Amino acid sequence: MRTLTIIVSLMCMALSVSAAKADRRVAFVVGNGAYKNVAQLPNPPIDAKAMAATLRNVGFEVIEGSNLTRDQMTEKLLDFGRKAQGSDVAVFYYAGHGIAVGGSNYLLPVDADIKSEMDVKLGAAINIDLTLDQTMGDAKVKLVFLDACRDNPFAAKIKSNSATRSVNVQSGLAEMKSGEGTLIAFATGPGQTALDGQEGNNSPFTRALIDNITKPGVEIQQAMTSVRAQVNEETHKGQLPWGHTNLIGAVYLNPAQQTQQVANAAPTASSSTPAAVASSSSDGVELEYWRSVKETNKPEELNAYLSAYPNGQFKALALARLAAIQNGPSTTTRNLNAGVDPATFTDDASQLTEDQIGLDKGQRRDVQRRLNGLGFDTKVTGAFNDETRTVLRRWQAARGYPSTGFLNKLQHKALLSEIVASTPTASDDSAKPARRASAPAQSAPAPRHSGGGDAGAAFMGGVVGGMMGGMFRR
Repeated sequence: MRTLTIIVSLMCMALSVSAAKADRRVAFVVGNGAYKNVAQLPNPPIDAKAMAATLRNVGFEVIEGSNLTRDQMTEKLLDFGRKAQGSDVAVFYYAGHGIAVGGSNYLLPVDADIKSEMDVKLGAAINIDLTLDQTMGDAKVKLVFLDACRDNPFAAKIKSNSATRSVNVQSGLAEMKSGEGTLIAFATGPGQTALDGQEGNNSPFTRALIDNITKPGVEIQQAMTSVRAQVNEETHKGQLPWGHTNLIGAVYLNPAQQTQQVANAAPTASSSTPAAVASSSSDGVELEYWRSVKETNKPEELNAYLSAYPNGQFKALALARLAAIQNGPSTTTRNLNAGVDPATFTDDASQLTEDQIGLDKGQRRDVQRRLNGLGFDTKVTGAFNDETRTVLRRWQAARGYPSTGFLNKLQHKALLSEIVASTPTASDDSAKPARRASAPAQSAPAPRHSGGGDAGAAFMGGVVGGMMGGMFRR
């Protein structure tokens, strides 16, 4: 009976994961800050990188851009519109300058040079209502996040050049209504301005979005309530996000908690599992964030990562990268991907490719030591158990390689070429606890069985292995 219960629970998990993978999720994420004709905004590109990483971690295909001109924004919007057609969930996120003229809202590319109402309406700016209708009109669920309510210097220019007739120009954005299946959220109320945040960090609104909208098992409208409360508290009641919703059902960007509740029906499930799932999701967001900034030459982007994750698993690498940018090349830091075969970033690794390397126990221990030296802690045992596989996936994700938990020849060569801070020389570190062993659950390979056991265990191995293996091949 116990075996049957576990099988049923695993089948429910498989169906839930398969359904989540079947959803088509597309997002447009852009942050404009390097304006050419007015004072620049330092934070929107950083906000966009963080938001893109957050959405990718929960299964979105992200069309991303920073500091885009009018033509570049149009190109990205056309790509987004094509991919969002018929999608299950479409997200539109913009950070930067926006303006309301005559009751209509417009987004401003970095090359905008607006002196009059005519400049706005004849193509220098991008009409939000028209853009949303054309790009995501037939998506089942439409989520719009506009962190574009900054104090806009273009408004004064338009007003000063419109003395001969009346023109309604607001400092913030105008109120918008949402159609069926749509949620629209502004950084602050209609006609008001929002804070850009401390330079080199995320704005209060974007930081609250990142903290709340992909929490496991949290419905989007509940998440937005938390967003409003967080921004209101952080700004000492100086800014209150505003929104309009016409959703016709519950929307979860990360239903992982619900899936875990199904698994908890099994008698052997641990009561601490939900917390582990949340931790894994959080680690996944950090991985995506780190991947988005790890090769940057801009100190502010690395400082933004360190601010978001002051004790993050890539803190040492971020500090080393900062030192390399500020002080030039040194003997202890280098470009992690210099001299790496480009195929490393596209070729999948598997048990077969790892077997082809022919690693003996000593070479496996060397791999584990190197991972430790790079800040990816694992026990040095000479055996690649589940813990080592998890750490390998973290290393692969941080380097931008396909995250499988197995090595191929190119990845092994790349690992050997990395300069490590220190490599342990102890013959066996098996008693040393790993500081981190969690990784995104969706990256986990199917369970492997080493042999032995009775007929019931063999049957379970076949059922679970076949079911999970088939699920991850789709």
